[in-house]
Amino acid sequence: ILLLTKAIESFEPQDVTTIFVRKDGTQLNVEGHILCQESELGGLIVHGVYADITERKKLEDEKVNIGLELRQLIDTANAPIFGIDAAGLVNEWNQRAELLTDFDKADVMGKDLVDGFITDDYKVSVKEVLDRALKGDESTNFEFPLFTKSGDRVDVLLNSTSRRDFNGNIVGVVGVGQDITELNNIRKEHESVANDLIQLIDTANAPIFGIDAAGL
Repeated sequence: ILLLTKAIESFEPQDVTTIFVRKDGTQLNVEGHILCQESELGGLIVHGVYADITERKKLEDEKVNIGLELRQLIDTANAPIFGIDAAGLVNEWNQRAELLTDFDKADVMGKDLVDGFITDDYKVSVKEVLDRALKGDESTNFEFPLFTKSGDRVDVLLNSTSRRDFNGNIVGVVGVGQDITELNNIRKEHESVANDLIQLIDTANAPIFGIDAAGL
């Protein structure tokens, strides 16, 4: 009614999208335009041209639902998921990434991932990996050390995948990670113990000999 009133007042075509109900109760999604003109007798003539877009609307709704389902899957995945755009700015940061780093999504979105959240000793190597992914050269199982909000370090083993638009153009990178902080800590503890044992053997106040399985 509002569009019809506007068409009458302005005599300009008005685009409209609405729903028609058939006699049997089924609904049709339609779009078109209405236009008012003066008749030769001095009255008004209203023209309406509509097209049935029910199937198109159904496909569009399905696409939206799929997008929402994918978004839900990413947000609730049991693994940290990170994403950057072509400029290296964060555009993906799921709930697991929030738990891992204590940075909320709002804290990181639109910020440079490497400059803002990667430890100094890995900035160059991580940037090289992400730059390669932006060129289509994807990487698996590379170490990805992050700062937490409290300044601690967490180690992530990351697989990077190029993100493409509908035309196949690379528009960013998505990474799915695994927290390996504890594994790295255990490995370092084992290395420390091994080094201590070697030092103890080398400096022991007694002759210590060793042979291999062949008696050598």
